[in-house]
Amino acid sequence: MRRASAALPAMAAASLLLAACSTPPDTSQGVAAQATSTVAPPPPPPAPSQQEVKVTGSGITHFDYAPLSRRAYVAPQLVYMPGADKFPDAQANKAILVEEQPVSTFSTDVDTASYAFVRRQLNSGQVPPSAAVRVEEMVNYFPYAYARPKNRSQPFAVTTEVMPSPWQAGNQLLHIAVRGFDIEKAERPPMNVVLLVDVSGSMGPADRLPLLKQGFRLFAESLRPQDRVAIVTYASGTAVALEPTTGQDKQKILGAIDALGAGGSTAGSEGLQRAYALAERHFDKAAVNRVILATDGDFNVGIRDPRDLERFVADKRKSGVYLSILGVGAGNLNDALIQRLAQSGNGNAAYIDSLLEARKALGEELGSTMFPIANDVKMQVEFNPAQVAAYRLIGYETRMLSRQDFKDDKVDAGDMGAGHTVTAIYEITPAGAAGKLVDPLRYGEGKKAAPAAKSGELCFVRVRYKLPGESTSRLVEQSVRAASARTTLASAPLDQRFAVAVAAFGQRLRGEAQLADYSYADIADLANGARGVDSEGYRAEFVKLVRMTESLGKAGGVRQP
Repeated sequence: MRRASAALPAMAAASLLLAACSTPPDTSQGVAAQATSTVAPPPPPPAPSQQEVKVTGSGITHFDYAPLSRRAYVAPQLVYMPGADKFPDAQANKAILVEEQPVSTFSTDVDTASYAFVRRQLNSGQVPPSAAVRVEEMVNYFPYAYARPKNRSQPFAVTTEVMPSPWQAGNQLLHIAVRGFDIEKAERPPMNVVLLVDVSGSMGPADRLPLLKQGFRLFAESLRPQDRVAIVTYASGTAVALEPTTGQDKQKILGAIDALGAGGSTAGSEGLQRAYALAERHFDKAAVNRVILATDGDFNVGIRDPRDLERFVADKRKSGVYLSILGVGAGNLNDALIQRLAQSGNGNAAYIDSLLEARKALGEELGSTMFPIANDVKMQVEFNPAQVAAYRLIGYETRMLSRQDFKDDKVDAGDMGAGHTVTAIYEITPAGAAGKLVDPLRYGEGKKAAPAAKSGELCFVRVRYKLPGESTSRLVEQSVRAASARTTLASAPLDQRFAVAVAAFGQRLRGEAQLADYSYADIADLANGARGVDSEGYRAEFVKLVRMTESLGKAGGVRQP
């Protein structure tokens, strides 16, 4: 143990030497040669200790260091080292008493970045920091065959299911599913896309710019003659690597992609300004106008205050240009900034950890990410105190809204693309169990009883949205009857059960106490029994990931609730 630990500083020194040699200056864009800004690797870990280490400020919590060996297999331990990764700092939602706050409001989310990042960490034998695990993004990573809308007069359908909680006897889960209508390929509008590519020195490693270039090639091959794409790059400065070019000239587009190289500092804000200017200059009312930013999020030149960048992007969304962000890399990933900008720019965020993920984000899901069908989608659930004592929204911590935000059309919220699905899951405690949560009030509840006609309702679901280009929201409402609750989890539909398994996995990874008695083996069994049709193998991969995490836990590498 001591010999392995002593080798770590030497390994770190070797890594530093390799990093110093890995990002030569690049002049392929016709820009004057400049010294490469090499990003130093994370510092070597301290000597092994029996104590857990807690690092504040980056969302990295509760981990131990373990020795590494390149010569022989070593049971995976937690080897995540504190780098400069930054994640949104949000505490998990707690149970809320219905008598005190009967209404829950949040912005919908279709981002998937968290799941891909978590998968990468676990596949590397590492445990992701708690703050990197956003349960709603993990759940919404997977495709679901929810009920489709009947027609386009309403862009999505809302369905609900109530079932027993598998991790807390006596509690129930309220599953809310939203599915948008899809647009046939032949009917999709043209695309006016500006690829904004970070080519700074930190993007040199193979899992960053080289991986993105492979993904962009897949994207270019899918372009139609009526589509148009431009490429803006940024490092120490910005450059237009490709003027707007139609899909007819694929070789020109592919050539510009192949010529991209990394080197320099990171003038991200200047790149955003130039990309938006280019998109606006070639704005097409009949097309989908979008900037796709690809970066590790390390902005260090120009506008650096996240609030200023957020305000800039929020102002630009008024122009009708959407923003999508592809995050890459680890060690200096600024996920917190990526999330804020994507939410402010009427867009979505994905994390690219492999060519298969690039294929998924830039190929298979092109319709659901590129073609919007609804903007500022908000969800509000009002619980009936006669039926529900308490509720807990699982995930969505960074997207919570106040009750009055729901009707305020000036408040920004999530956006949905063609064929997108959104899943939200609440854990609810029945009214009969209220005595287990709090003591009764001495002077009465002070609440009026629900009318007899509504006493059988468990809750009331409202979804508010705007059609693209409109400024006034529309409303969809439906009640959920208490009698509709399924008596067993096994009787719930496959999609809903699988979503519950993913939600359980995310919560357990975050170390939430509610899942203390629900093991990774239980989660894997639930997910495996709900795989259903899995043509792309995403669900099978998830089951393997959960089982691998269970093995890491037995080896002492996973936080336990």
